[in-house]
Amino acid sequence: MDKENLPEMIRRFPDKPGVYLMHSADGAIIYIGKAKSLKKRVESYFRHSGFASPRLARLVSDIADISTIRTETEAEAMVLESRLIKLHQPFFNVELKMGERYPLIKVTQEDFPRAIVTRVRQSDGAVYIGPFVKTRDLRALLRLAERYFPLRTCSLGIRSDKPPSRERPCMRHTLGLCLAPCAKLCGESQYRERVADLILLLQGQGADLAGRLHRRMDAAAARLEFEEAARLRDTIRAIWRVSRQRLSTPAMAEENSGEWAPLKKLQESLGLRTLPWRIDGFDISHTAGENTVGVVVVFEQGMSNPSLYRRFNIRGVEGIDDFRSMEETLVRRYRRCMDSQEPMPQLIMIDGGPVQLEFALRALESLGLGGIPAVALAKREEEIFTPRRAEPIRLDLTDPGLRLLQRVRDEAHRYAITSHRQKRDKKFSKSTLEDIPGMGKNRVSQLLSRFGSLRAIARLTHEDLSAVPGVGPVLAGRILRVLDISGQNEPLEENNP
Repeated sequence: MDKENLPEMIRRFPDKPGVYLMHSADGAIIYIGKAKSLKKRVESYFRHSGFASPRLARLVSDIADISTIRTETEAEAMVLESRLIKLHQPFFNVELKMGERYPLIKVTQEDFPRAIVTRVRQSDGAVYIGPFVKTRDLRALLRLAERYFPLRTCSLGIRSDKPPSRERPCMRHTLGLCLAPCAKLCGESQYRERVADLILLLQGQGADLAGRLHRRMDAAAARLEFEEAARLRDTIRAIWRVSRQRLSTPAMAEENSGEWAPLKKLQESLGLRTLPWRIDGFDISHTAGENTVGVVVVFEQGMSNPSLYRRFNIRGVEGIDDFRSMEETLVRRYRRCMDSQEPMPQLIMIDGGPVQLEFALRALESLGLGGIPAVALAKREEEIFTPRRAEPIRLDLTDPGLRLLQRVRDEAHRYAITSHRQKRDKKFSKSTLEDIPGMGKNRVSQLLSRFGSLRAIARLTHEDLSAVPGVGPVLAGRILRVLDISGQNEPLEENNP
């Protein structure tokens, strides 16, 4: 390219963030830089000829062509710049070519902080996270932060004790990417809460952050703010997705070591090809073959994620048949995952023994998912049964991998019992009493208002129930007989192998 045409080409550069690559006459890349505005940054090289630095003067004199790569943000431009420099090793990129400075994320020390990418750590009271050795980790975090925990990006000197900096917020607020402290549309405490969330995310404390968000989600649902609850649910799921990868900062590795140690141990003990960052646990619950429910619980990064739990009312099995109930549960679970393109687990755990595992494997094979590792954990001896192995694996009871499987098994058992009880109680609801001769809707409502539930009524003695106005001995006998048949007056005996 003719060097005289460079000014005209530069005028057509976008006024947007990105990376620029400067080429010599022989086509070699001699310098790579990043810019908030490609047009303004590159133009600055050619505004004058009196450079203070001989190195810069030599660079400009050698430029024969310039190419650009657009990015969405300046932060992404910095990440891309670092990766390209390490790939092409340009002559004039001395510091980054030698790998002396990796990018950091800086949360500024202001009334309303910003999150920026830098390569220089200063003693300015700001919070620095990093350095990031793998740029893909930083890019993933930046995208997650931009979508779910965006802070202001403007350089306005916003103060909590000063009047608004703007009468109207910018477009970022309209797009949901800023709380608009410039227009006083949020207070400092609300903004600081988002900053605290972001710092937890950047420091790799995904479990703590998910816990905070879960509490807010429950509170929003209780206030009937379902849109906010759904937003928090989606945020939690996104955090788990990003947390599947070990981020490559020393601080994050240290924070995550407690969660990852059991996963590593489990991978070694079971001979898994990949780290089981996601484990699906299955269990079945019923009462004498009635109201059978199959459930799956999900553990990600060694922690339970209740937002992904699912329950299935067993429809294709009659009577007591835990094995085929387990098979139906897995088929319906993973068929749904395949239809909606949900992520698959790295390990499936079945509550039971080798027969339960056999039926689970049959379900996976029928769906073409036989490659997913599956094991069964028997409660009596805490033995782990695996496919194509005659003898079970017996780990020390203090083994962190075994203890993780036990937590998954116990949580699946708890969720199965809870789901079964809810199904059974729903079946034997208010209509159970309304069908009794001599009872009507008004009398049923009076009884439930007085005692609170069918279970409480079933625990009454015949004498106490007969003494209730409008009931009497005959009707009391009918009520107690019906509730006795429905199981409302006896402890539940779930069949869980």
